[in-house]
Amino acid sequence: MSGGLLVAGTTSDAGKSVVTAGICRWLVRRGVKVAPFKAQNMSLNSFVTREGAEIGRAQAMQAQAARVEPTALMNPVLLKPGSDRSSQVVLMGKPVGEMSARGYHGGRQEALLGTVTECLEELRSTYDAVICEGAGSPAEINLRRTDIVNMGIARAARFPVLVVGDIDRGGVFASFFGTTALLSAEDQALVAGYLVNKFRGDVSLLEPGLDMLYGLTGRRTYGVLPYAHGLGIDEEDGLRVSLRGAVRESVVAPPHGEDVLRVAVCAVPLMSNFTDVDALAAEPGVVVRFVDRAEELADADLVIVPGTRGTVKALAWLRERGLADALVRRAAEGRPVLGICGGFQVLGERIEDEVESRAGVVDGLGLLPVRVRFDRDKTLARPVGSALGEPVEGYEIHHGVADVRGGEPFLDGCRVGAVWGTHWHGSLESDAFRRRFLVEVARAAGRRFVPAPDTSFGVLREEQLDRLGDLVEEHADTDALWRLIEGGAPAGLPFVPPGAPPLGAGAGAPESRGAAPDPAPQSPEGLGFAGSAGPTGSRGQGLDCAGPTPQELDVAGSAEATPQGLGEAAVVHVDQEAK
Repeated sequence: MSGGLLVAGTTSDAGKSVVTAGICRWLVRRGVKVAPFKAQNMSLNSFVTREGAEIGRAQAMQAQAARVEPTALMNPVLLKPGSDRSSQVVLMGKPVGEMSARGYHGGRQEALLGTVTECLEELRSTYDAVICEGAGSPAEINLRRTDIVNMGIARAARFPVLVVGDIDRGGVFASFFGTTALLSAEDQALVAGYLVNKFRGDVSLLEPGLDMLYGLTGRRTYGVLPYAHGLGIDEEDGLRVSLRGAVRESVVAPPHGEDVLRVAVCAVPLMSNFTDVDALAAEPGVVVRFVDRAEELADADLVIVPGTRGTVKALAWLRERGLADALVRRAAEGRPVLGICGGFQVLGERIEDEVESRAGVVDGLGLLPVRVRFDRDKTLARPVGSALGEPVEGYEIHHGVADVRGGEPFLDGCRVGAVWGTHWHGSLESDAFRRRFLVEVARAAGRRFVPAPDTSFGVLREEQLDRLGDLVEEHADTDALWRLIEGGAPAGLPFVPPGAPPLGAGAGAPESRGAAPDPAPQSPEGLGFAGSAGPTGSRGQGLDCAGPTPQELDVAGSAEATPQGLGEAAVVHVDQEAK
């Protein structure tokens, strides 16, 4: 059995994703065979593994940091928001239906604990170490009883917990102390200590506070990571846009030719996979910004309509804001527009949707000869092909099926004049294709822009992951971290009062202070969600984790079913900003 660690956070966006990736890169450079894991993720930034499973992009990035191939085992539960109060539930890489937040936390989440623990054990049997990422805060006391991603998984695996705090936000000492003091005695026994993230200034000025924190909690701080500019690493929290300088250290890279190229990305509702533009931002002289007003398109050389989890909603939003009319004018003037996935569907003639929005037939913008019909089954694929004479790789995540009725072929979509559309995410990460595409855009826009001949997005990403590994190696006590991963939480950690409060009458039976009950792990056997949930049924592929059926989870069994409990305020035990 391997060692492991849970990286929790005092808040959403404390830096759990990047710290987890940094620890993975530090360990693999040390010769340790390591894997990332996040039991439950909430994100519209997702990725398709080679087995055809959909997982969070942050876990795919962490797998790259660990130099291993990502699999569904690394993120068995993915929630994809469709509104403020409901999400699509993706289990072992496959969608099983829609569920309200109330329904998910009303016992259905608990039913998944057996599934996620089995996936974790599968990884532990294969790797020397597993670095888990938590979600939100482990001290969300209203949700502790059904928790499967923070202390729930730590308790099940007996993993030590490292709590990360973002000092750039302020209040980090109070956050560390309060997070610990709101946990039960059993949970506190696994909280080994803290890691300060995004520190600016002289560390010696921080040390008295760290000493006082130790005196108050009996727990040490394992490192103080400095604020690092220009990290464009995939995250699930909010709109962490990788604009200029986000995928390389230089904040402003001069253009290789005489002109810059301006790219405007329409910030549509429920925007998904906005990381598609990261590779454009990596190009010297390409300026990328997100916009929500029609006048902001005026000086753009290229406008991108990105993917979205709500195609019909995005189309209505574009029309309400005048962006739709601006896009139609651009197309008529021969000015470049690119639609990706949901953005591609928006540019077509007609959308027939009885699945995602259940809006029926809706007219698109009519810029491409395409008709889209939403299918209950989701397309999850890793296509390979060519465009503009160059090889291209990508991945597809969509319910919409495109019937292309004309135009020039373009990555399984089409092109008409200066308007392109494709379902392929990630295509711009193919360097030679990206350069050729930018040449086409510059020509149509009348810009004397020349792509740099040597920009490699893969190399830049590796450099960023190495930077994360360097941060951990240079600014954390790595010997102490390794002892933690290998040996677990130190014995005899003191209890910090008051501990977890009693559960309210509506949440379950009362409990004594500091004694949160163990969520009862349910055996995956007999829950009726075997190999069909994953891309394969083969344990050899590491995907034979069983799990509950949609009926046992009480999810709407298909994407078109109506979620229940939408009148309840949504309280989702995940990184909230992803919504």
